[in-house]
Amino acid sequence: MLKVGLTGGIGAGKSEVSRLLVECGAVLIDADRIAREVVAPGTPGLASVVEAFGEEILAADGSLDRPRLGAIVFADADRLATLNSIVHPLVGARSRELEEAAAEDAVVIHDVPLLTENGLAPLYDLVIVVDTASETQLDRLVRLRGMTEEDARARMAAQATREQRREIADIVIDNDVPLEDLERRVKDVWAELVRRSQAPGPSPAE
Repeated sequence: MLKVGLTGGIGAGKSEVSRLLVECGAVLIDADRIAREVVAPGTPGLASVVEAFGEEILAADGSLDRPRLGAIVFADADRLATLNSIVHPLVGARSRELEEAAAEDAVVIHDVPLLTENGLAPLYDLVIVVDTASETQLDRLVRLRGMTEEDARARMAAQATREQRREIADIVIDNDVPLEDLERRVKDVWAELVRRSQAPGPSPAE
């Protein structure tokens, strides 16, 4: 099994890269999706979040009001740290369960938005960073996700810088390119992942 950490800043297009890798044959473990599962209605995770932040972060149907919670934590580093201390251990435990269920010869892609920020690179055989210019990130968040520019900038500022992400990268995928160029790059990366997975042991970064 080859364990790969995939990360990138918000709006960098990491989800598109993970989708393409799955098409190639990767097993995807999506930390964002798991993060939603562990705070679903009725879960201990949601109860812990409500205890920490109050019932005002609940929607009318009892589910987590993610935009409201996001507006709170992304403007306050201490409150963001509180949220992370609740959610991250739950996500980690579920991710390990899914990894253990994968085939022995699988290439397992862990899609982890805060991989850099949380110092998780040593957990993986190698790390892929999806990289794009800050201006591109901002445009995608405002134009495609409907965020205000202020909210988008706050979310970007709460994450690691491009330089910090690139420092931990074994492979960088540039996503300031047309989709067809991105697809070609991902296929090349997939070939490299398969090569490494079949080697006696993962080779160090070149």
